[in-house]
Amino acid sequence: MIEHPGFVLWFTGLSGAGKTTIAVALENQLRARGIRIERLDGDTVRQSLTKDLGFSKEDRDKNIERVTFVAKLLSRNNVAVLSSFISPYAATRDHVRGETTNFIEVFVDAPLETCIERDVKGMYKKAIAGEIPNFTGISDPYEAPANPDIHVKTHEQTLEESVQTIIRRSSHGWNRTNTFPLKSRPNPPHRHKSKSSRAGEPFISPVFVLSIIA
Repeated sequence: MIEHPGFVLWFTGLSGAGKTTIAVALENQLRARGIRIERLDGDTVRQSLTKDLGFSKEDRDKNIERVTFVAKLLSRNNVAVLSSFISPYAATRDHVRGETTNFIEVFVDAPLETCIERDVKGMYKKAIAGEIPNFTGISDPYEAPANPDIHVKTHEQTLEESVQTIIRRSSHGWNRTNTFPLKSRPNPPHRHKSKSSRAGEPFISPVFVLSIIA
């Protein structure tokens, strides 16, 4: 197992954009190379941690608040976290950025029409018919990131191209002497700095974690 700082890749986008598909592919590559990693997914979390919540704005915010707590605990203990959630509200995503260690926002972009075509469960069809209230993209807004750390377009890229874009862009945003993203919106420096490695254990930066699979 490689010793490394924790970080959070936060996948946001419409239902059907490809967040989970990309996160699973990236998780498999990282785990196969000994990276300590956990994946948090909207559907899975809704069946356990937040099964008591609905889809009003208040409940959506509570959903992300609970997930943020888990991601914060994992990332500050040097675990790489892949989080896949629609997380439609910009203010909520900004809050996650401030609360977690080494946050990278990944906008998984696809036109609404494409997401509807991919919807094998027929959720969009039901939402359009008014059978599902507060459905993001139909009866509830999705606030697309204005300046995401990483932007992939799954209607134009293959799965492998999207994964490689994330690896390349993540690696470009880090250096080997600073465990925080080299962005104009860094995490507050007083929050959850990564622990130094224990004696005799290799300690590598997040850029290397991602670059070794490029």
